[in-house]
Amino acid sequence: MPEGADEDALVMLSDILPTGFECGVLKGGVRPGDSVAIVGAGPIGLSALFTAQLYSPAEIIMIDLDENRLEVAKSLGATQAVSSRDGKAVERIMALTNKRGVDVAIEAVGLPATFEICQDIVAAGGHIANIGVHGKSVELKLDKLWDRNVTITTRLVDAVTTPMLLALVVSGRLAPRKLITHELELEEMMKGYDTFEGAAKERALKVLLRA
Repeated sequence: MPEGADEDALVMLSDILPTGFECGVLKGGVRPGDSVAIVGAGPIGLSALFTAQLYSPAEIIMIDLDENRLEVAKSLGATQAVSSRDGKAVERIMALTNKRGVDVAIEAVGLPATFEICQDIVAAGGHIANIGVHGKSVELKLDKLWDRNVTITTRLVDAVTTPMLLALVVSGRLAPRKLITHELELEEMMKGYDTFEGAAKERALKVLLRA
């Protein structure tokens, strides 16, 4: 670890930052001028938000059920925040994109409903990058996607980008410490789990444990 580096910020390099970057941004092929939608404003989705900005997309739309997390996303660089609580997220995103859809849709939750949103909002020639860990099968709308030249990718993070991300964090170009909302002692680990389980109520993103 470089001398003088923020240890708390570097904890985010152990998993969530490279996961959002490698599985979402890189696999999604985010390019300058793209419209990007990230479905899921949890720590992984916000990590994708952080790192997508390195490639200068024209717009980054964040979608989530949690209004607090949407506000956090806006403070971290999202150009639009769309609530999916009432089931009308697709309608809102299509309106924002003049019915075209987005160039890159990043799935950062791992649920059938969020993968479905990605399929419904991706533009012709666009890319769906799956980050979320799915516990059950999802429906593939091949009857609607077969002629739209859409790419769907998956990936397991291998942290090959850690040296690059380390340099960006140390330089101040990335500030993942903003994802830490709660700090506890190691002996309070179970409280940390409870806090994260009740993330919406506790307004929690990442819980940091200190030894």
